[in-house]
Amino acid sequence: MKITYLISIVVFFSSTLISVAQEKNEKIETAEFHVSGVCDQCKTRIENAALIKGVKLAEWNKETHNIKVVFNNTKTSEEDIHSAIAEHGHDTELVKADDAIYGKLPKCCAYRDGLKAH
Repeated sequence: MKITYLISIVVFFSSTLISVAQEKNEKIETAEFHVSGVCDQCKTRIENAALIKGVKLAEWNKETHNIKVVFNNTKTSEEDIHSAIAEHGHDTELVKADDAIYGKLPKCCAYRDGLKAH
């Protein structure tokens, strides 16, 4: 009788822990999208801009111009990340940076002008 009772308790708590773990994992998302930029200064600016509340990882690839972000979808969204990057002067595939902000970027970061990566 005691063994049956103990097994029931273990099964109950195990299923509860699995449910909590699955719920927690459902909050974490990974996204990858294009962000315009050309140099190491752009890389630093893009990655820092993407690190808004809820973003756990932001890594921009200078060769592919893609950023990979890992974020908590209860705290932010992919659209919010696009907007945050654009607010720092870099176009994404969803949001174009304001021309005035883009114009304040260093000359080496002028990706719209067709410059080659450094």
